[in-house]
Amino acid sequence: MTILLDVTLPVFIVMGVGYLAVWRKSFSEDGVDTLMTFAQNFAIPCLLFRAISTLDLSQSFDLAMLGSYYTSSITIFILATFGARVIFKRPAPDAVVIGFCATYANSVLLGLPISERAFGPERLGTNYAIISVHAPIVYMIGITAMEIARNQGQGVLNTVRAIFSAAFTNALMIGLGLGFLVNLTGLQLPNTVIGALDLMVMSALPIALFALGGTLVRYRPEGNIREVAYVCLFALLLHPVLVWALTTHVAGLPPEQRDNAIITAAMAPGANAYVFAHYYGVGKRVAATSVLLATLLSVVTASIWLAVLN
Repeated sequence: MTILLDVTLPVFIVMGVGYLAVWRKSFSEDGVDTLMTFAQNFAIPCLLFRAISTLDLSQSFDLAMLGSYYTSSITIFILATFGARVIFKRPAPDAVVIGFCATYANSVLLGLPISERAFGPERLGTNYAIISVHAPIVYMIGITAMEIARNQGQGVLNTVRAIFSAAFTNALMIGLGLGFLVNLTGLQLPNTVIGALDLMVMSALPIALFALGGTLVRYRPEGNIREVAYVCLFALLLHPVLVWALTTHVAGLPPEQRDNAIITAAMAPGANAYVFAHYYGVGKRVAATSVLLATLLSVVTASIWLAVLN
């Protein structure tokens, strides 16, 4: 109960305030969209830039840790996609969306604040390492699988090239890229710039959590409950269990790496899962309801995982 009150509950209270504010029309959906745009395009890129620019890359970018995490993610994607196709008889594109939802953990808006409150900011190196390659890896897997499922033939390479380009020109990737540039070159930023960045960083997670709660209002829980429960099972239980097994029994990682990787894997699907479904026009109802229900359930499951790890 202490873990729930001290670590996870404050995160979800901020989200709940955002949800209630929009639901009761005390705050407009357009306003929430503006806040989310600010968080995703400005504040969070600044947070990622500051984190990566000052990160000890030799300590954080552990290939055993990244290999364990993304081996788990790829395995979950394959199993969830295959199961959706066989068990629920969903068309191949819908099955890919379900697999994408099962593996695309909300590593930034949920994983970062919960890990920070649970383990402290000094242990977030593992989170930042995972985040830095999260979108490129998971999106490439999802896009490639979707294009194969849709039998686009020669269109696969063009689509993958376009998504690859987009992944490295969005604000989050720019923040990460510039952070790596400063880190690797040893460039010293003026104190005034650092001070301005730190002000942006302070606003990033609270605003993002409030906005995330507000955006969930539009994700109406509608039908497909078996498929949604299936996504929640993979995202909230099987993904972190697999990361735990690989980081503990195969890679033998120390707790300061293992625990952060497990908590990241245990997060609910991010809004990008719905964006992916919306982009292709398939599985949108399952994706939207999965984001909403899994986020609500993660109030409990994240606390259970923290209790187990401690």
